[in-house]
Amino acid sequence: MAQTRPAQTPESMTKDVSTDDPFSWLYRGIVEIFPDNCDSTNPDENLAQRVTTSDRPLRIKLGIDPTGSEIHLGHSIIFRKLRAFQDQGHTAVLIIGDFTAQIGDPTGKSEVRKQLTPAQVAANAQTYLDQVRPILDFDTPGRLEIRYNSEWLSNLDLPKTLELLGTMTVGQMLAKEGFAERYEQQTPIYLHEFLYPLMQGYDSVAVQADVELGGTDQKFNLAIGRDLQRHFGQTPQFGLLMPILLGTDGVQKMSKSLGNYVGLQEDALSMYSKLEKIPDTLITDYFELLTDLPLDGLPDNPRDRQKLLALTVASQFHGETAAKDAQKAAMTLVQGDAAQAEAVPEFSMAGVEFPVKIFYLVAASGLCQSSSEARRQIKGGAVRLDGDRLTDENQTFETSESLSGKVLQVGKKKFVRLVL
Repeated sequence: MAQTRPAQTPESMTKDVSTDDPFSWLYRGIVEIFPDNCDSTNPDENLAQRVTTSDRPLRIKLGIDPTGSEIHLGHSIIFRKLRAFQDQGHTAVLIIGDFTAQIGDPTGKSEVRKQLTPAQVAANAQTYLDQVRPILDFDTPGRLEIRYNSEWLSNLDLPKTLELLGTMTVGQMLAKEGFAERYEQQTPIYLHEFLYPLMQGYDSVAVQADVELGGTDQKFNLAIGRDLQRHFGQTPQFGLLMPILLGTDGVQKMSKSLGNYVGLQEDALSMYSKLEKIPDTLITDYFELLTDLPLDGLPDNPRDRQKLLALTVASQFHGETAAKDAQKAAMTLVQGDAAQAEAVPEFSMAGVEFPVKIFYLVAASGLCQSSSEARRQIKGGAVRLDGDRLTDENQTFETSESLSGKVLQVGKKKFVRLVL
């Protein structure tokens, strides 16, 4: 495996790079580069020098397995780094893991992942591409390659597969975090799961990657890519690791299942409202990882920093005008005049059967993930209708007309306007 330097936090990496450093775009938000970018005496093993002296655009690999359909801001930080390389004239090689997604990355999983069908993978892949369009440069010639790893992996014959398997030992595989825990707990590990990191690494060989981007949980897979490139006579890629973004709760990593996420497809008001309320402890990391603003020029007041962050990020995905409209609407909602907020997303009641109990409507609108959660929120006094707090979870509305145009609100961040 490649030699690596001790991992640095985003904060410590940022301190090493001044705002006028020509490589500030490269180091911003990076937790670790391997092989070591600072101490190596081999010019070929110095990323900054390779970026500077290469006589061709570098090929920057990012592999994604479309195992779901929604991307959130936690996923976006690695796409933003890919865009930074594009802006410097390099080629982003976005690999859609349509073959590997049918296996599923075992990283961080306590049990075997469900295998997806090709149709499921294709549908998810298209939604992924749609969501990252505001981030990546899809238009400038030579700046983006979109590849599907079924192109080469589906054609691997048994001799080539055996060659890949011969590059690693069972001991090396069991050293991988996740595999080791499952082995100790006597949880089954299936042989096809061992193939995943090898196939992901072979992607680097197939596209001749110079640099691969990944989260800190992907270090094992990126290092295998280096080893396989060396095995097949290629110059090994650099691995750039980026941090896992904490969710809006400031406690656990951003996750849809935990409800602490901001989705890239969310409307401007929802996105703004969530980011405006993030804990103070997250603000610097969010600015560093989700914006290009200089960190030494942020407002002193924490509330002003929250507003600037929310406005900046919402503008990236919805445009400045929509973001400013969302900011105004959020202020109106906070002041309690929900009915006058213009940017509130709409929820059509066309599919709701009336009469309806309020807890069901709250869940159906998507403001809560389940009816039981909706009941809890109502009991806790977190649900309002046009600014009036609702307390009876079984309150019944006879017709949709009686609700049309009203704003249903859960907490301070989630709103929908009910429409026919």
